[in-house]
Amino acid sequence: MKLWILFITSLFTLAAHASPSASEEPLNVHEVTQFNGIPWGIALLNDNEAIVTIKQGSAYKINLTNGNSQAIIGLPKVDSRGQGGLLDVAKSPHFSEQGWLYFTYAKPFQQGSKTTLARARLSGNTLEQWQDLLISDSASNQSVHFGGRITFDDKGHVFFSVGDRGNRDNAQNLTNHAGSILRLNLDGSVPESNPFVTHANIRNEIWSYGHRNPQGLFYDTSTQTFWSNEHGPRGGDEINLIRPGANYGWPIVSYGKEYRDASTIGEGQVKEGIDNPAKVFIPSIAPSSLLRYQGILFSNWNGDFLSTALALRHLNRVKVANNGDTTENRYLQDLNERLRSIAQDSMGALYLGTDSGRLLKITLAPHVTVSQ
Repeated sequence: MKLWILFITSLFTLAAHASPSASEEPLNVHEVTQFNGIPWGIALLNDNEAIVTIKQGSAYKINLTNGNSQAIIGLPKVDSRGQGGLLDVAKSPHFSEQGWLYFTYAKPFQQGSKTTLARARLSGNTLEQWQDLLISDSASNQSVHFGGRITFDDKGHVFFSVGDRGNRDNAQNLTNHAGSILRLNLDGSVPESNPFVTHANIRNEIWSYGHRNPQGLFYDTSTQTFWSNEHGPRGGDEINLIRPGANYGWPIVSYGKEYRDASTIGEGQVKEGIDNPAKVFIPSIAPSSLLRYQGILFSNWNGDFLSTALALRHLNRVKVANNGDTTENRYLQDLNERLRSIAQDSMGALYLGTDSGRLLKITLAPHVTVSQ
């Protein structure tokens, strides 16, 4: 398995700069509802209901059929300054039996807010038994790079990301959580199989490090692979295959450039001992969420990566061929919307949250059939 992963990684890297093309599938866009705020996270409870978090600190249960919403009660105080706030929401793998929802948020402290993973049981429109599972060691006086995405594997673990919080050196400093992807058991305890669990001077929750600001996480249970996308500086956004204990290079290496003068960052783009990205975006698209599509509706997209984009305002699709070559398609550019969050229902319809506050449902245009 390790050799296969390394082989796939090397193939992807060769195709990291594949040029994007225009979309071919005509898409139907339906506005489900409009929020007064940014819908940062979407968790589909089923094909008819969703929980949507609003960056400023509220959340709603949405009827996806008629757009009706109920405010969620029982949320904590959040620091919504800058890029902080109430961030992601994710449904537990055992939600139908236990009712747990997982949240990330910027928890305020005097020394600066910290990316925090929490969970609570949903009863009607009320959150009960709120538990902060991990208040990460990531305090910063800068209100940027919180990370905050959540995903689950099928082995009883939850992953969440923490950005470098505006301090580049954090990402290579394993005595704190910033610039890392973390793995916990569902109850918040540390798995004994975490890569650094026996290291006294390394945070045992760390799964991978060297990240700048990972804002998309997806665990593909069909292939047992774990993926992330993250923001680079002035170009150099990445999709990465995440391996336990691996270093993804920030700020030692980067495909991005310095904001002040467009000079090279660190030691260049690659270095031995650092995992190369599977896909690089130059110029930056500002990826904000990630999934690997598997559905009936867009059947020829199966296995492709879908990412929302903020800076270049589109839905991004990366298709990977058997030989590792990649092609990139960009959709919904005519909306001119900063696309923030994405979810997929059981039939393959997509739900997108926009920074203008819209929740959109994306399907194929009527009378259009796309074959394999």
